[in-house]
Amino acid sequence: MESNKQEMVTYSPNQGGNNRWLTVTTLLLAVGAILKLVTPSVGGITPNWMIAMYCIAINLTRPTFGQAAGIGLVAGAVQIPLSKSAFPYGNLLSEPVGAIACALLLQATMKMNIGAFNLRPAITTFLSTVASGMTFITVMKLVLSLPLSVYLYAMMPVVFAVAVINMVLAQLLYFPAQKLFAARGNKA
Repeated sequence: MESNKQEMVTYSPNQGGNNRWLTVTTLLLAVGAILKLVTPSVGGITPNWMIAMYCIAINLTRPTFGQAAGIGLVAGAVQIPLSKSAFPYGNLLSEPVGAIACALLLQATMKMNIGAFNLRPAITTFLSTVASGMTFITVMKLVLSLPLSVYLYAMMPVVFAVAVINMVLAQLLYFPAQKLFAARGNKA
């Protein structure tokens, strides 16, 4: 006969598991998707919330390069129906490039602090946004056969403007996210 004993499950706050990176990333990408849907364009420029959020997630969780590529691929796939671009499928290439760039920058041993203030989220997000954006507009230029002048004078300035906006957003949101997701012995 079976025992009616119930197994006791204990909850330990601030304990992360092997797949903690996945939970943090999923939540941040969901927030990015919602913000992308509701954020209006100002002068034709909208923050790329997905890049900002996956950069925060990568800064917090320090995934492997394969995991970072997966994060980028998921972010790119989520952006396809949300994109206002003429070629939304470019996100499937550009977002993995941005996520891998972020992971590579985190592996760099250079210091990204001013005194005790950590600038790593801002720097990695700016450079990841540039890597992703330049990949996206280059693919779009080639696929849609756009003139070089459009690429240089219309699309490139938007990439750098979005990179600056994402840099500020990621830096501002990183520390609250870090406090929210910090686990004992697993601080980002």
